[in-house]
Amino acid sequence: MTQARGRFITFEGGEGAGKSTQVRRLITELRKRGVDAIATREPGGSPSAEEIRSLLVSGPPDRWKPMSEALLINAARVEHLERLIRPSLAEGRWVLSDRFADSTTAYQGFAQKLGLEVTRTLETLVVGDTRPDLTIVLDVPVDSGLGRAASREVRDRGGETRYERFSVKFHETLRQAFLDIAAAEPDRCVVIDAVQPEADVAAQIWQAVASRLGDLPAASE
Repeated sequence: MTQARGRFITFEGGEGAGKSTQVRRLITELRKRGVDAIATREPGGSPSAEEIRSLLVSGPPDRWKPMSEALLINAARVEHLERLIRPSLAEGRWVLSDRFADSTTAYQGFAQKLGLEVTRTLETLVVGDTRPDLTIVLDVPVDSGLGRAASREVRDRGGETRYERFSVKFHETLRQAFLDIAAAEPDRCVVIDAVQPEADVAAQIWQAVASRLGDLPAASE
């Protein structure tokens, strides 16, 4: 009997939107229902991709030219896809990723003005048919998101603050880019107001998952 393919859910949004928190909450909810689900992130997700991540998320904002940055991110994505995402989906696992290809479109294509032709070409080459079944876009005003990011208690993650230090204009462009991506693909993307309390955001995410990805077993006690 052929193993059913797992589901691929991605979480997108600007800095401080709460993506990693909501990934953890959804993983917990899925596992309560017996779903074999794993959490991952980009850049990163495999040992080699995590090494590339360290080059991207630290240092000054102008550390990389947009094209260099996009190529590094997609090099990490190749490793992530080949070593974790595709094998996991083939084995029937659900994969939840904190960022994926939409972030490259938003950050490098729009906010860093590399252009959609370049980012879409790279996405076609690297991602191919491994597209998310569902993308959750967590939307938060720029000042709120950057404020959250700056007030995080844990600041010892290797100085991963490079993107937070880009200009406010950069982050405003970024926010609109995610909203534009979601508007262009409503069958795949759901926008959720991430200013709401964490539990309310999680409830709306669950509603989107349950309604779009089919019936799931009831949660176990």
